Amino acid sequence: MAAFLLVILAAAVTFDLMLGGAWQASLRAEIERNLIQKTELLAHRVESDRSHSLADIAAQEGQAAGARVTIIDPKGQVLADSEANPGGMENHSARPEFVAALSGTMGRDERRSATIGVPFLYVAVPISGGAVRLAYPLSDVEAVSALVHRRLAQASGLAFLFALLVAGVAANWTARRLERIVGVAARIAEGDLQARIREASQDEIGRVATAIDGTARRVEESFAAVRSSQRQLETLLNSMQDAVIAVGADGLVQWANQPMDRLVPQGTRLHQPVVETIRDPDFLGTVNEAISTREVKTARATSIVPGRAFDVTAAPLPGGGAVAVLRDLTETERVEKTRRDFIANVSHELRTPLTSIQGYAETLLDSAPENTAPTREFLEIIRKNSSRMSRLTEDLLTLARVESGETRFDSEPVPPAELLHDAEESFREIARTHGIDLQIQNSPAHHLQSSNFPGPNPLPESLPAVLADREAIHQVFSNLIDNALKYGASGGRIVLGARAVPHAVEFFVQDFGGGIASEHLPRLFERFYRVDKARSRESGGTGLGLAIAKHIMLAHGGSIRAESDLAHGSTFLFTLPNA
Repeated sequence: MAAFLLVILAAAVTFDLMLGGAWQASLRAEIERNLIQKTELLAHRVESDRSHSLADIAAQEGQAAGARVTIIDPKGQVLADSEANPGGMENHSARPEFVAALSGTMGRDERRSATIGVPFLYVAVPISGGAVRLAYPLSDVEAVSALVHRRLAQASGLAFLFALLVAGVAANWTARRLERIVGVAARIAEGDLQARIREASQDEIGRVATAIDGTARRVEESFAAVRSSQRQLETLLNSMQDAVIAVGADGLVQWANQPMDRLVPQGTRLHQPVVETIRDPDFLGTVNEAISTREVKTARATSIVPGRAFDVTAAPLPGGGAVAVLRDLTETERVEKTRRDFIANVSHELRTPLTSIQGYAETLLDSAPENTAPTREFLEIIRKNSSRMSRLTEDLLTLARVESGETRFDSEPVPPAELLHDAEESFREIARTHGIDLQIQNSPAHHLQSSNFPGPNPLPESLPAVLADREAIHQVFSNLIDNALKYGASGGRIVLGARAVPHAVEFFVQDFGGGIASEHLPRLFERFYRVDKARSRESGGTGLGLAIAKHIMLAHGGSIRAESDLAHGSTFLFTLPNA
């Protein structure tokens, strides 16, 4: 209705301004043209009629023209007027139309009368001895304009009544269609995804209905696919051996698989605080940390079920909350402990016979005659291999003790410079015999420095103290320097050093030998892994030195890694936490 009303008002105003204005202008132009002709006729009669007085001429012409006639002399004094006494009239020389007429041209003006309030059109033409003027009232034009306005208002009113009827019918029809669309949309919102509008019209509302039907169809298909995926996911998670539980951002349990239900005696309590299902503090802390930091967190939980240990991995969910996976480590740790105990026991039991074999071989070598070359060669092979077996069992025993935690490290604050100088002093002479320069620097000496040691680093003496077991770290340095002497001797130089990193100090051992291919770097710290097996056996290595160093660093809360480029040497780096 408002739209129709605006259109009607706009049309009425447009007709009034355009057609009404044009019609009034045309009517005024016609009146002015007729008035000019009558004024010229009046001037001709005034100049040619000598039988009538100016007063009679003015009265006759004014009655004939339906206008007021005024005749003035060149000074503006009124000589005759058809409606007033000339003697009582003021001078007219200043009137605009007379100003033009007295100057020799036709003059015209339009103004409202001060006495009767009606607008007049004045036309004056010159005559010999003055000027004549006709004044025509424009009240008829205003009356006709008012009539046109009334007719336009009446037509607008009729149009408004018709628009009211049309708008009522259209609004009622549109409302019924919209109510049907709203009803179907409400059913869809309530979960009835099979509801359809089925609108056949192709107007805007029909297109909206078609779009809603298409959306509902796609949502139904997507929902069916989601339900199918959810059933598949539930089946997959329920078939897992690991327990899985999902916790919302509010700390309430959202979902759990069947292994989780079987794990806790009281069963999983859905939509209840997770602490009512699992009360282990390590588990709860890991889940809360994953929710707050939005990062994957891991921990070890031992009080979920008495006598069993679990590896807990909590990962944040996209919408808030976290999902936690509990992997039972009890059997794995039992097998691992059995393996470590077996290795330790075997290594321990092998020490005595190997020591005996080595001792008897050395005794036989010492007592064997010099001229029995084959016998001495065989005895030397026995001694060499028994010695290698002894080192292997010692390393296995050491590794087993470090892995199991049997070896206790007495960590204390130690200046990094002392650890570096102890290692340098222990291997100074050995390096010299190999023709290798062993030195301490504050950063690696080649291009690796650009990526891992940006900028100048402080000297080791100015670094903060680290928390470490002197003997254990000396063993780590020994393994790394020994490897550098064996495999990087061609570089002629070995560099030791340290630098500060956030909350720790990073030590390094760098050689300038042939380097290590990139495919070997991820496996360097595995047991018995050798890059060059033949060369390692020839040098007497057991393949356990880097594995022992790795577990010593893990026990200290640090880490160890290796970087290398072929033909540019290798750098082994390990970190120790600040004291």
